[in-house]
Amino acid sequence: MRGIGMEEKILQAIEGLKNDMDHKFDKLSEKVDNQGSQIDKLSEKVDNQGSQIDKLSEKVDNQGSQIDKLSEKVDNQGSQIDKLSEKVDNQGSQIDKLSEKVDHQGSQIKENTQILKALEHLAQVNKAEHDKMSFNIAEISGEIKAIRKDLSNVEIITASNWGDLAKLKSVK
Repeated sequence: MRGIGMEEKILQAIEGLKNDMDHKFDKLSEKVDNQGSQIDKLSEKVDNQGSQIDKLSEKVDNQGSQIDKLSEKVDNQGSQIDKLSEKVDNQGSQIDKLSEKVDHQGSQIKENTQILKALEHLAQVNKAEHDKMSFNIAEISGEIKAIRKDLSNVEIITASNWGDLAKLKSVK
């Protein structure tokens, strides 16, 4: 009986080990099942994140095309700025030319002013000479009138003398 008792003990020990293993296996199976559901949840989250990444990628692509459009607009504005800059440069050279003309006209005005002042001075000198000539003419005119009066008196006296001479000649 010892052999049978031992066998039974071994069988009981094996049965205990089997039960213990079954129990551990059930716990492991539960854990695996729990981990499976956690994996399923994580998979769902990854799928959701994948769709979110797709949406973000779409947004990034849209923003890329918007950036391309804005870049194109900036390039166009750059060429417009270059054209405006050329126009401003052209106007600057025109302003320089006009400035030169104004400077030339300014010197011409100064020269004309000097000529005008000289002419005014000459006009004043001429007027003074004219006034002096008018005075001299008036003085000469007065002297001529006096000479004419004296000449008339001389003629009268001469005529009287001729009359006296004719009387004296007739008396002889």
